[in-house]
Amino acid sequence: MTVFSIDGPFGGTITLLQEDCLAGLRRLAAGSVDVVVTSPPYNLGVRYATYVDDRPREEYLGWLEEVGREIRRVLAEEGSFFLNAGGKPTDPWVPFDILARLRPHFRLQNVIHWIKAISLSRGHGLEEFSLGHYKPIGGQRFLHDCHEYVFHLTKTGRVKLDRLAVGVPYQDKSNLGRWKQATRDKRCRGNTWFIPYDTIQSREKERPHPATFPVRLPEMCLRLHGLERVRLVLDPFMGIGTTALACLRLGVSCLGFEIDPHYFEMAADRIRRAAAHHPPVQEAIWTCMKPS
Repeated sequence: MTVFSIDGPFGGTITLLQEDCLAGLRRLAAGSVDVVVTSPPYNLGVRYATYVDDRPREEYLGWLEEVGREIRRVLAEEGSFFLNAGGKPTDPWVPFDILARLRPHFRLQNVIHWIKAISLSRGHGLEEFSLGHYKPIGGQRFLHDCHEYVFHLTKTGRVKLDRLAVGVPYQDKSNLGRWKQATRDKRCRGNTWFIPYDTIQSREKERPHPATFPVRLPEMCLRLHGLERVRLVLDPFMGIGTTALACLRLGVSCLGFEIDPHYFEMAADRIRRAAAHHPPVQEAIWTCMKPS
């Protein structure tokens, strides 16, 4: 087991472990994690470096349910589990199948719609324009897929959130003072989050992992939960370290598991380079024997 650990320039410690997430989760103390932000493999045949993403559906769902049980055990009573899940046009049931298997273990408190691309009109009969990026879908059966889910799961369904931490200004300023709760120019954003990918010139260099989300997505999840209540963030499917990078920027501690050595090294390098733009930090990397 290889471990990468670095003290963040704004506080917190980022720790990445190259190992299977179930093995890592089983070593964590119950209730020790405040927020989980992750995106598991969707079992859609995506070409990862080493992981085989085409298990039989029941085997895949059983494995994810086992991971979910361990996440529930390590999650604090007032913790939040943000699960990003998507499907594909020929297999759109994946997010709902995952959710059904987790239903016995969690309450579905919020469903957030991550919008990657959207087309808007400037008004009735006026010019339309588009924002964001999507992967085009050929043929005539399916619409372009510009959206994924972020399921906000909790133990009780009653976890209080800092909604204005990701709030937006009122479009109609006359609401200020009209509504009792409108004491400042900021309202709840709602459950549709437009977070586009950055434009890239080279997928191999700029987005080498086949299933990443933008750093702003985990940042917004953590702010929504309430940064003052976050001691430790967990990502059991770390990939190239996007959740850890968000934690580095926000000054909170993060623990991530990644089984693939190539992605693990890339995640460590991303965190190392991001931290290098700030004051000197303490870094350590070592190799441990796997527990028996």
